[in-house]
Amino acid sequence: MRRQKTRTWFSSAWRSIWLVHSIRTGIGAAASLALARLLSMPESYWAAITTLIVMQSTLGAAWNVSKQRFLGTAVGAASGAFLATYFQPGIIVFGIAIFALGLVCAILLLDQSAYRFAGVTLSIVILLDRGRPPYLMAVHRFVEVSLGIAVALALAALWPEKEVLSY
Repeated sequence: MRRQKTRTWFSSAWRSIWLVHSIRTGIGAAASLALARLLSMPESYWAAITTLIVMQSTLGAAWNVSKQRFLGTAVGAASGAFLATYFQPGIIVFGIAIFALGLVCAILLLDQSAYRFAGVTLSIVILLDRGRPPYLMAVHRFVEVSLGIAVALALAALWPEKEVLSY
């Protein structure tokens, strides 16, 4: 009995939303990576990672996530570029920066997911030393993330999923 149940589940799952969702996600991630590489972005993988994070079942849901990610990334990139230009990125500066970033997000009426994205971006800009000026790292990070967001939104608009996946 159990063996037959497994076969039935596999067959129905294979023909279900998972197939379409997996195809959409694979195409989105690959397209983001290809576009970022075409633009010679130094860390093109961030575009693909962003597409994976933003991909949602509906355009409305993707738009909400994308807006917060975009705003948070912009705030984090600008803050990180400023801080890394004028301060040594030690533990104390980093801790104060993350704290202050939360207050800035609150003042700008952003939500906690925007704060999370801002903190991740700020961390990448000020803690990673790639031998490039901080403002350039910030711009690259912002462009890579924005590209990933754009691809995810385009897929959500052009190829919407019919039902929400549940895990």
